[in-house]
Amino acid sequence: MSLGNSVPDYITSSRASGKVAVMGLLERHGEVRTKVVPDTKSRTLQVEVRENVEPGSAVYTDALRSYRGLDPEYVHQVVDHAEKYAEGRVHTKGLENFWSLLKRSLKGTYVSVEPYHLFRYLDEQAFRFNEREGQDADRFKKAIGSVAGRRLTYRQLTGGDTAS
Repeated sequence: MSLGNSVPDYITSSRASGKVAVMGLLERHGEVRTKVVPDTKSRTLQVEVRENVEPGSAVYTDALRSYRGLDPEYVHQVVDHAEKYAEGRVHTKGLENFWSLLKRSLKGTYVSVEPYHLFRYLDEQAFRFNEREGQDADRFKKAIGSVAGRRLTYRQLTGGDTAS
């Protein structure tokens, strides 16, 4: 699935000491995609960009060195947060908003998140964000429709069974 040929708002990753690396892509005025990644090295992050963003698209990132090398395939522009947060259309505010909503949800509702389940919390927040224009009833119907006929056992949920 591709984000299309419109402008991804931001690509980011996070890796603080002892924390799990997470990457997000946001199409400007469109949908967000998130993923837990093994590391923030260029070979990891650039593969994700290439799998999700059409070549020739404008890509705006922060100054993380791992994004260097996207220029041949994308119109890659960088905003260095040590200097400023925006320069014209080049900014990362949209995805920064998403991360803020995610963090507020995790700290305020769930308090503690096991790394094993982090992808589930990311999926939940991405669903909410991507469906933000709809009504609560529409989101509820869509969520219920996506789980019909699927089963998640307690053993799978708690990591006792690695089978999907």
